Amino acid sequence: MVCVCIVILTGMTPTIIGHLDADCFYVSAERVRFPHLRGQPVGVLGNQGACVIAKSYEMKASGVSTGMPIWDALKHCPDAIFVKRDFRWYEVLSRRMLSAVKEVSPTVEYYSIDECFFDAGTLPQSFGQSMDDAACALQQRMLKRTGVPVSLGISRSKILAKLASDAEKPFGCTVLLDQSEIQDYLKRQTVGEITGIGRRSLSKLASCGIFTCEDFANANRNFIRKLLTVKGERIWLELRGEPAIPIQTRRPMHKCVARGGSLGRATADRERLLAWVVRNVERLVEALDTNGYVCGRLTMDLQHKDGTCRSKRASLPEDTAEFELLAPTAKALLPCVWIPGQSVAYMHLIAERLRVRGIRQLSLFQSTPARVDRLKRIVNGKIGRFAIRSGDTLALDDVYADEANDYDICDVHGKMCF
Repeated sequence: MVCVCIVILTGMTPTIIGHLDADCFYVSAERVRFPHLRGQPVGVLGNQGACVIAKSYEMKASGVSTGMPIWDALKHCPDAIFVKRDFRWYEVLSRRMLSAVKEVSPTVEYYSIDECFFDAGTLPQSFGQSMDDAACALQQRMLKRTGVPVSLGISRSKILAKLASDAEKPFGCTVLLDQSEIQDYLKRQTVGEITGIGRRSLSKLASCGIFTCEDFANANRNFIRKLLTVKGERIWLELRGEPAIPIQTRRPMHKCVARGGSLGRATADRERLLAWVVRNVERLVEALDTNGYVCGRLTMDLQHKDGTCRSKRASLPEDTAEFELLAPTAKALLPCVWIPGQSVAYMHLIAERLRVRGIRQLSLFQSTPARVDRLKRIVNGKIGRFAIRSGDTLALDDVYADEANDYDICDVHGKMCF
């Protein structure tokens, strides 16, 4: 591995932000515990084992893309090695990475399971080296501590730092501090590389002749705000080296909490669909309890195998996080969104109108907390996550028998994404 650093220094000491991003994190994590996978084309499969959710650079070179079904991936890469994802293990390495960054920086944002932002101004002092050498020293420490290769970007804002970390992947180390160097760098980056610029924004910008990051940064501020709202204006400021998006050391309160996803093999069996509903309710209750939330509304989103999507929401009789109140509501939503006889591929259950538990208006007819619900959480916390579960989920014995279904990325708490 080669560490490539671009270093530009200035006479001032403004805000310096770092962005650390693991290279092919899921694959790298598997290679830490299974060294024989190094150098091999490796694909990590989703919980149902049907599609590739992460791939090594070797597999990517064969034409395999994220989300590709395993049978198509094998056509592109016959020698591929596939493993089921294990988010419990990925979280272990993720926490080690986070801990290593906190040793050298007082301010760290746990952005996602494989990346973080941090105050990089302390790096030279922490390592007793220049900024470029200190950045490479952090990169090497991370590799030694976790076995996971990371790319590192350091610049004047979060957007610039993330752009810089993406530039030299894999195992790149880019430091951009001088304004003229930043400008030259922006010329080489398309607006599609900017975090927060989706397809709609990309289309709007292209229609106005804005294709590169330099085009974006040199556009009129008021024009960008009108075109992309205040969110676009913040990106404009960040690209110009003016920090407008602060590092958040604590995750802000969720706007909503959701559980669900792919059902693996699509099904039109009513009993199995009800089992999925109840499974998602139990996971939702667990998430609400972990975050200390209660909710006042429940929404169910359903996508049928033919692509037809339906959604329905229902207000709850009281703000709650209890299974006994959420489960009947969720069950009642299913016939409102399911087309009988049609196979369902995806299901999401969304808790909305969140409030922090204890900070809410109580109902005159509010029920007492369910003792069975509390007991279930205590027992499962000691002997296994789904050791005790609703009998309504018996139709999903095949799902519960697969350990890969015990823990998902949304169960990794504290990060900003997912």
